[in-house]
Amino acid sequence: MQPRAGKSQYSETEVAEELGVSVDQLRTMIRSHVIDRDEDLTNVPATTFQPSDLLVLRLLAGMSPNPTQRD
Repeated sequence: MQPRAGKSQYSETEVAEELGVSVDQLRTMIRSHVIDRDEDLTNVPATTFQPSDLLVLRLLAGMSPNPTQRD
């Protein structure tokens, strides 16, 4: 799945699909690498991601930051 051109926000489900992981795996990745405490994640009412967030998550997942280049 390629990121949609001009898309400014991604849902949690869209990011998980882009990374090829489940939503639970995405949340685990975020808990491991991004937030300090689980409370920080639960205090956010709706999680949306910017294209730059998707880039960082791709790098954390060990994927190529270029969506057209597959490992």
